[in-house]
Amino acid sequence: MIQPASAPAGPNRSDPVAPSGSGDPPGCRGSLGASRAADSSGRAASGNSAATAAVPAAAAGGGTGSGGVPPQRRTEAVGRLPVRPRLARFLVLGVVFVCAACGLVYELELVALASYLIGDSVTQASVVLSTMVFAMGVGSLLAKRLRCRAAVGFGLLEAGLAAVGGSSALVLYASFAWFGGARYVLVAFSLAIGVLIGAEIPLLMTLIQWIGRQDRGGGAPAREGAAEARGTAWPVGTAGAAAGTVPAAGTSGGESAAGAAGAEDDASGDVADLFAADYVGALVGGLAFPFLLLPMLGQLTGALVTGAINTAVGGALVLWLFRRELTRRERWLLVLANVAVLAGLATATVLVDDFERAARRAVYGDRVRVAVQTDVQEVVITGGPRGPLDLFLDGRLRVSGRDEHRYHEALVHPAMRGGHARVLILGGGDGLAAREVLRYPDVRSLTLVELDPGVVELARTDPALSVLNGGVHQDPRLHVVHADAFQWLRSAPYADPPYDVVISDLPDPGITASTKLYSQEFYGLAADVLTPRGRIVVHAGPIGARPRVYWTVDATLRAAGLATRPYRATGRFSVYSAGPDRSSGNGRAPRDWGLILAAPTRPALDLPPDAPALRALTPSVLREGARSAEESRVRNVPASTLVHPRYAH
Repeated sequence: MIQPASAPAGPNRSDPVAPSGSGDPPGCRGSLGASRAADSSGRAASGNSAATAAVPAAAAGGGTGSGGVPPQRRTEAVGRLPVRPRLARFLVLGVVFVCAACGLVYELELVALASYLIGDSVTQASVVLSTMVFAMGVGSLLAKRLRCRAAVGFGLLEAGLAAVGGSSALVLYASFAWFGGARYVLVAFSLAIGVLIGAEIPLLMTLIQWIGRQDRGGGAPAREGAAEARGTAWPVGTAGAAAGTVPAAGTSGGESAAGAAGAEDDASGDVADLFAADYVGALVGGLAFPFLLLPMLGQLTGALVTGAINTAVGGALVLWLFRRELTRRERWLLVLANVAVLAGLATATVLVDDFERAARRAVYGDRVRVAVQTDVQEVVITGGPRGPLDLFLDGRLRVSGRDEHRYHEALVHPAMRGGHARVLILGGGDGLAAREVLRYPDVRSLTLVELDPGVVELARTDPALSVLNGGVHQDPRLHVVHADAFQWLRSAPYADPPYDVVISDLPDPGITASTKLYSQEFYGLAADVLTPRGRIVVHAGPIGARPRVYWTVDATLRAAGLATRPYRATGRFSVYSAGPDRSSGNGRAPRDWGLILAAPTRPALDLPPDAPALRALTPSVLREGARSAEESRVRNVPASTLVHPRYAH
């Protein structure tokens, strides 16, 4: 029933506080529709003078409703978007998808690079992800201040996120190379990226809800006709009416309640669509990083390209789709910000190779001869082609030609006391442990299981490394298998003859990301391929620097049903002490290697009678190593398992 003109229902249509026909958030002057605020106020005021005449006209079935606007004015309000509202909504959801993918790539870049530079991937992932999630909550709160300028705020936010996320890998690596540490830089970038990612969703929600109100306010022709037939005032005057929450003249309370319920349903749909696009985008970003970006572009270039995509997509959306909602100053600010970020990222991409070479010299010195990124790790060889060389894997010194013989003699020869016709080496792709094994003429078969074919290829072809390992890859007794040691042991052909000796030449469990290679399950699998009188020898990390890690390996071997004999070998050089767990910092490199000999029954810790001439290892040195190791014993240490790893720095 239409109310008399003298008693209009709802808010005063002449109130200038509610001018916008765009459905702006209440009280947001200068937000979406800011450029038309003054004009909207004028139209609202002029509409008040015709209110009493409009109601009878509406009752007669013609003209406009109370406080309403002609149909062409509704079209004008919707026309503020350059495309239809539903297409605009689809475009915004597409940008949500891309931004979510980019955001997850930034997170994974930080985790991967921090694990490579600092080690202990579990700790680095925990630090990055927990810090980012906390910062995302902070960003969501801070975004409240930008809701009234959601379009320009989102554009500037994406430019900032692209600059910070795109440069994060470069800055993190530079901090490690020139300052020797990256932990504080890692936390700072995690916080900054998390705040910026957290601010995205509230702003995107504001934009997509505004588009939804445009769609409802300028609906299909059938809806327009039905509204006019009921004498309903179209919701251009206030944001609340635009959402169908304020009853206009000529509507009943039931119709108003239905409109409010419809608005709530629309808001729920907006939230569902937004988060669906966000989660699917995160899935794509998470898969693109390891399978596309990392192998094709590497960590540094991959982050830069991701940042360029991020700022291009975010800037294009705002500058095109919401261009009519921007002032001239805002438009130029967005253009300059996006051009500056794109120019900076493009320049960094062009210079990234020069940066890597400079950083590599800062880390490894000026004598870098080989630097390759395999499918598994970064491999760097320094020194001349005739030696002495230093071999680095993922930034850690694996082999030094100055004293590698001390480590490999202590690793191999005590385990060769007894039968050794069939020998298995897990790891050791450099060929140096194989060199010591093949010095025994009665070794009939040597199987070497190495994950990285790139290391084996260098051991075969590099002039200095092939001389150092004695050209073992030319020996027909050596059979190389490229596989993960754990998986290979699980599928080992038990019908074949078992092995007399198993040598675990793997990185220190306190550094390697794959602590499964030091688990009770792994040693159980290794024991299954041994003969009843076979032996297994394990490199267990430096005793002096990390005694608890060393004795955890000992406890884990015993939990797998093996009797153990701990011993240690000492390095000659304090700066470059070779082995799987070495760093090159003066005064920081561990000066010993912790080793453990194990067998089903207590093994004898001695050299074999037929041992070849050795450069450093003697029976007295071996006995002293056993005594020194026992003095460092840490008691009551639990074993490490797959589901409860106990190795840490």
